[in-house]
Amino acid sequence: MEAVWDFLRHVHDAYGVNLVHFYDGFERGRMLRGMWTTLQLATLCILLSVVIGIVGAWVQGSRSRLLRAVVQGYIQFFRNTPPLVQMYFFYFALGPMMPRVENEYGIPQPILGSFEWAMLSLSFFAGAFNVEIFRSGVEAVQKATVEAAESLGFSRWQIYREVVLPLAVRVCLPALNNNLVNLAKTTTQAYAIAVPETLFVASQIWSDRINVFEMMVTLLTFYLLLVGAFVWLMGRLERALRVPGFGK
Repeated sequence: MEAVWDFLRHVHDAYGVNLVHFYDGFERGRMLRGMWTTLQLATLCILLSVVIGIVGAWVQGSRSRLLRAVVQGYIQFFRNTPPLVQMYFFYFALGPMMPRVENEYGIPQPILGSFEWAMLSLSFFAGAFNVEIFRSGVEAVQKATVEAAESLGFSRWQIYREVVLPLAVRVCLPALNNNLVNLAKTTTQAYAIAVPETLFVASQIWSDRINVFEMMVTLLTFYLLLVGAFVWLMGRLERALRVPGFGK
């Protein structure tokens, strides 16, 4: 790869195209760590929000009015407030109230850092939409299918897990894909609480190296590839799970 880095240095010297975040080892390392943090954050948020959606949709069918009210209150709170405001609330309002632990240097620090708060905030935000998405899929499952499972002696959780959820996923997968794609893009808001993800690191590099245009092109390309790969994977999953004649 040294030949590539030397070529990019030549391009910079000859034409002023400053791709220092590729050919400089220190800046390249910072950029790669930021991209890796983005991948971790997006993956964890997607997984946690899907779990929230699945559990929340199940609780919405509970016989307990209190549980249904709690889930509905959660949905309304997180759907009706901006995700950036939620992130600030978690990090700046709840963060200082959390217990502190000493790090390896004996310095007290919050038990949850900016990465963890961003993950929780974004997961709860997307999870509120996922609850409604899964609920729509659950309601699309025919009652006769549920009644047949009940006649076989299945418990309510067994019916949901073994019968209803697999069918509901096939119905709601297009809407779920759209929400998860938006979630992957929304991870850039973690920049606001200093999570060292791609946008945060890019802003540091362009401030130090004055290469705003080149960094913007790199950012757009990275997120285009990231989201494009995710959309492709979800499209394959949707085709693999499709049941002919169901949900159409």
